[in-house]
Amino acid sequence: MEVHFTPDVQAKLDRLVTETGRSADEFVQDAMAGYVDELADVRATLDSRYDDLKSGRVKPISGDEVIERLRAKSVARRAEPS
Repeated sequence: MEVHFTPDVQAKLDRLVTETGRSADEFVQDAMAGYVDELADVRATLDSRYDDLKSGRVKPISGDEVIERLRAKSVARRAEPS
């Protein structure tokens, strides 16, 4: 597999290789492993949420209600003593 980076990302990778003595392959492998793990976690969370909605365990709320709740939280947080 061949991977192409923008000049900016390549420069950062080259700098890390020089500073750490690790290979570029190691950095790319670590980055991809982390990304794939995170992607699997997000998919599992979304699947679980979908199952909760589909089964009725969780009730959906409207976008307006979400905004209202976030605004109320923001107001309450600003009212807290520092």
